[in-house]
Amino acid sequence: MSADTLLSGSARSGAKAMRGKKKLADATRRVGSASELGGASTSPADRAAQQISRMEAIGQLAGGIAHDFNNLLTVILGHSEFLLKRNEPAKRCRMRIDEIRKAAERGAWLTNQLLAYSRNQLLEPTVLQLNAVLEDMDDILRRVLGEDIALNLLFDPNLGWVKVDRGQLQQIVLNLAGNARDAMPQGGHLCIETLNISVTDGAAKPQAFLAPGEYVAMVVRDSGHGMDAKTRARIFEPFFSTKEKGKGTGLGLATVYGIVKQSGGYIWVESEPSRGSAFYTLLRRVPKPVDPRTAQEVLDFRSGGETILLVEDDPALRKMAVEVLRDVGYKVLTAPSGADALHIVDNREGPLDLLLTDVVMPGMTGRELADQIVLRFPRIRVLYMSGYTDDAIGNHGLRGQTLRVLQKPFTHETLSHRVREALRTLVRR
Repeated sequence: MSADTLLSGSARSGAKAMRGKKKLADATRRVGSASELGGASTSPADRAAQQISRMEAIGQLAGGIAHDFNNLLTVILGHSEFLLKRNEPAKRCRMRIDEIRKAAERGAWLTNQLLAYSRNQLLEPTVLQLNAVLEDMDDILRRVLGEDIALNLLFDPNLGWVKVDRGQLQQIVLNLAGNARDAMPQGGHLCIETLNISVTDGAAKPQAFLAPGEYVAMVVRDSGHGMDAKTRARIFEPFFSTKEKGKGTGLGLATVYGIVKQSGGYIWVESEPSRGSAFYTLLRRVPKPVDPRTAQEVLDFRSGGETILLVEDDPALRKMAVEVLRDVGYKVLTAPSGADALHIVDNREGPLDLLLTDVVMPGMTGRELADQIVLRFPRIRVLYMSGYTDDAIGNHGLRGQTLRVLQKPFTHETLSHRVREALRTLVRR
């Protein structure tokens, strides 16, 4: 593969990313408008609403940027892997290619943080017990905090259940613990408390914006240096940081905010200078599961060589994915749109084992395409790809469905594994 080929593919992906500029500009204007409203009202409720509007606008901006970058990063990661695997480059060249790959992986991590903040990250919620998750994290929390910070866990023995993504819940806890550690450079105390909270109409609320209902709360209190009102007002904004330049990304608490909001919860902070901080996280309480065991899938163990229909409107990403799949033995048919895919299906006489399609495409969504193809090939498996995930999936007919989604950006290994996993699973409709 020549450098010109790689660059031309990236350029085509870049052209697609530029089509999102109007949407990002609209979000940017919303950020400015919301910022100008600050101070226009002395009402706490109005100020809270203005702050939420500003955070929403920043989230839309961040999510749009992250979505477009995910396609670019998938192409960069994919081609760097091709170069490392196929060309057996000299040591110096290999080191440079490896640095490109590592930079793309760091970029992927940053876009995932932006997606979490903007509530566009893919979540896999399960019903779980917060106390049990925190108990499992005891050792890692103590390692994060260090020996000079005392950790105290206070659990409500009758704590309710919540429905949340376990990995994202762990990230919330670790990010809050890391933030507390940084606020206590000379050591101190960190307390994580769990409790049940009921919010009713007409009763005093911990915060005016809380909707009535039953909640499970986690309170993370530290004895650090605290923060003033100006800092509190911006603490959940992405890239806002009180640390020295180069000491942090400013995405830790923004990520926490995004995960909590995407999970249907609430988060706020109470703090004063020199008096520590307390972060309150509330998640909706749900019924205890009747049977915590998950249904075991019946697997169809086949040897490989199946036929895949790949539908992706980004030409560089489509080309890269085809190479990966053909390298591991699959027969791959490609289409740049839903209409082209249906034309292939209408003229197909042989089998089709898997539809691998982007969720958001011009003219026809991935779900609309899948619904039509299933009518012709009832036994076909479907694997969706998306850089937006949750919000885009919800807007395109997939929210609440038990469907497979491959999150962009992905590596060769992840793509191959998820395709094999989808093909080995017995079809259930």
